[in-house]
Amino acid sequence: MADPLLHHGDVEVGDGLLDLAVNVYAGPRPPWLETALLAGLDASGAYPSATPAEVAIARHHRREPDQVLATAGAAEAFSLIARSQPWRRPVVVHPQFTEPHAALRQAGHAVHELVLEHPFRLDPALVPEGSDLVMVGNPTNPTGVLHPAAAIRSLLRPGRTVVVDEAFMDAVPEETETLAGEDLPGLVVIRSLTKHWSIPGIRAGYVLGEPPILRGLRALQVPWSVSSPAVAAMLACSTEEARAESRRRALQLASWRAELERGLRGLGIEVVPSTTSFVLARVGVGVHRALREAGIAVRRADTFPGLGPRWVRIAVRPPEVTARLVSALGDVLAGA
Repeated sequence: MADPLLHHGDVEVGDGLLDLAVNVYAGPRPPWLETALLAGLDASGAYPSATPAEVAIARHHRREPDQVLATAGAAEAFSLIARSQPWRRPVVVHPQFTEPHAALRQAGHAVHELVLEHPFRLDPALVPEGSDLVMVGNPTNPTGVLHPAAAIRSLLRPGRTVVVDEAFMDAVPEETETLAGEDLPGLVVIRSLTKHWSIPGIRAGYVLGEPPILRGLRALQVPWSVSSPAVAAMLACSTEEARAESRRRALQLASWRAELERGLRGLGIEVVPSTTSFVLARVGVGVHRALREAGIAVRRADTFPGLGPRWVRIAVRPPEVTARLVSALGDVLAGA
């Protein structure tokens, strides 16, 4: 097997396969976002400046502009953080998105894995006291678990940086438990626009944190890493119109997710209760491959530390797509 930390859902998708592997919102982009992206393309004849986007994002989260750093998606943010300090004992809370772990390893750090047991809820007491960097997802990919903000706050202490990956927080109705608006020493929050707004190819994300931390990250950033279309997307998605549409999408995803979870449980499949745009399900060994043979791609989960071949991650989709998945799963399980 290739390095499991570098395995992502997009490689699961192939010609003719129904895509339930990639966690991108399954719906059209709003017209105002399409207009903004086209305007960003028109502006690409000049070198981009992310400053207007950072001002808009700061206003959106009720923070100061020097507390925002625009990045080329969350992936750039993970790399910048990994390279920003000679971390002595970085901890990654698993199972979670593997890119933070991979970025730390690529930067030459020895990573301590804190693997949560089922049902994958964060226990702050398990984090080693000597850790100077803690990276945790909220809600966590691939489990869908939403950790209490109080639990994450309790990880903060002098000499420690706590990085919270909130790439899927906008899919949570009302964004309960978000820390994006909180200015706390040592707290860093990473957000992404790619999933909720169906623009993974645009690479738009940002970091929220203390100005000294962000100055250190900015010093490592490649010049003009944030493209003109990405800047345009950040501006467009920081408006009140976007806030209302984001909430509508989150509520729609919650309805679609409930349908998916009901269908899976109806087949006797164990589901980890999710709060976001995907569901982690224990379907059994061999089911991932059998679904591919039936024309359906779901995300294998054995590449996440703490999980194994019995688990798959299933993206939330409209009810008619969910019905097709449940039907195929029923056939697979009956055949098994």
